[in-house]
Amino acid sequence: MFVLSEMKDTVRVPPWAFHKKLNDAVKKTLNDKLANKVVHNVGLCIALWDITKLEDSYIFPGDGASHTVVFFRYVVFRPFMDEILVGKIKSCSKEGVHISLGFFDDILLPSDSLQHPSRFDEAEQLWVWEYETEDGKHDLFMDPGEEIRFRVVEEIFVDTTPNAPESVSEQPDLSEDTKKSPYTIIGSISEPGLGLLSWWNS
Repeated sequence: MFVLSEMKDTVRVPPWAFHKKLNDAVKKTLNDKLANKVVHNVGLCIALWDITKLEDSYIFPGDGASHTVVFFRYVVFRPFMDEILVGKIKSCSKEGVHISLGFFDDILLPSDSLQHPSRFDEAEQLWVWEYETEDGKHDLFMDPGEEIRFRVVEEIFVDTTPNAPESVSEQPDLSEDTKKSPYTIIGSISEPGLGLLSWWNS
């Protein structure tokens, strides 16, 4: 679920932070910049692990800050494919079941990746697994707040860097871009042992 990612960045330390040790100033700057942010094709950054190399610092004309090329390792949330995770149901929609891990909410179980057969209950706004037994069908509801075990089957990175408008008069289209998540995990529960923990523990 968590990996160490090797990264490189040029860190700007402002003059008012010169009284600190360079290592401490660089650590604070990197955490302020990266913690809880998604880096494209890397994952959700959690915390700085260590600094592996500091190159020489430079002060450029017109800027009193120091600029240092830093090599470091960062703890990143990026589950591997087919990893089994346990989260909580956040909500349901026709699109599927939305899952939260507490610190990460952009997880979707699409409707075709649920246990079969499943249906969407319009009145309750919940997905229901129609579990068949010798006694007939039993409706197993997927209620928000329930713990759910799922398999990671896909990850989607979206570059949400804003584009410069082509002309001054052009208004940015906020309807689409603002809704896009920079990092989405797609999961599946369409196999035995996956789904609500209560299904398999009782």
